[in-house]
Amino acid sequence: MTFMSSTPRKVAAVSAVLAASGVFSISSPAFAGARDWDNDGMTNRWEISHGLNPHRANAGANPDHDGLRNLAEFRLDTKPHDEDTDNDGDDDGDEVQDGLGGTDVDDPDTDNDGIEDGDEDGDHDGVDNEDADDLDEACVADDDDTDGDDVADEDENDIGTSVRDADSDDDGVDDAADEDSDGDGVTNVDEDDQGEDGDDQGDDCQGQDDQGENN
Repeated sequence: MTFMSSTPRKVAAVSAVLAASGVFSISSPAFAGARDWDNDGMTNRWEISHGLNPHRANAGANPDHDGLRNLAEFRLDTKPHDEDTDNDGDDDGDEVQDGLGGTDVDDPDTDNDGIEDGDEDGDHDGVDNEDADDLDEACVADDDDTDGDDVADEDENDIGTSVRDADSDDDGVDDAADEDSDGDGVTNVDEDDQGEDGDDQGDDCQGQDDQGENN
C-alpha cells in the first residue's frame, strides 16, 4: 500500500518539474501556442494570426484606430486591424467603452431584434449608435469602406446599397458619385445619416466626404 500511494505522488512531482522546465512545451501545441517571445502579454500564435510581430512588444499599439489597444483586442479576441470586428457599424472601441449594455463587440445584433447594433439608439438621444460615435472620432478613425466607393459600410447599410459592390444598381455610376439612393436630394457621398453637421465623421472632418481624404 505504501508503494502504491507514493508512486502517484512521485509521478506528479516529476511531471511538475518537467512542466516547469519547459519539456512539455516542446511537444504540446497548446503550450507552444501560449509562448510570448516579446513578453507583451499576447501569445505568439495570436499575434502571427492577426498580422502582428511576435518579436516586437506592441501591446499598446492601435493599428485600426478603433479605441482598443492590441492587448485589449487580444483579451477580447477582436481583430486589431479591423475597427469593426462584427461589422455592425459600431467600432470595437465604442462598443466596449460607451457603456451601452445593448451592444456586444462580437455580436452584430446583440438583442436579436433584427436591427444591427450600429443602427440602434442605445442612449435614446435620437442618434444611431454608429453616428453618435463618429462625431467623437478623428478622420484617422474613418469607417470601413469594403468596396472602396467612398461611402462607409455603415452608411450603405442605411441607404440600402451593397457594401461589397461599388455600383450596387449596375448603372455605370459608383454608389458615391451622383447616386441618391434614398431620393432625398443629397448624394450618397454627402449623406449624413442623422444630419448633425453635414459630415457623419464630426467636426474633425469638416469639408470632407464621409470617408475623408486622409484614410
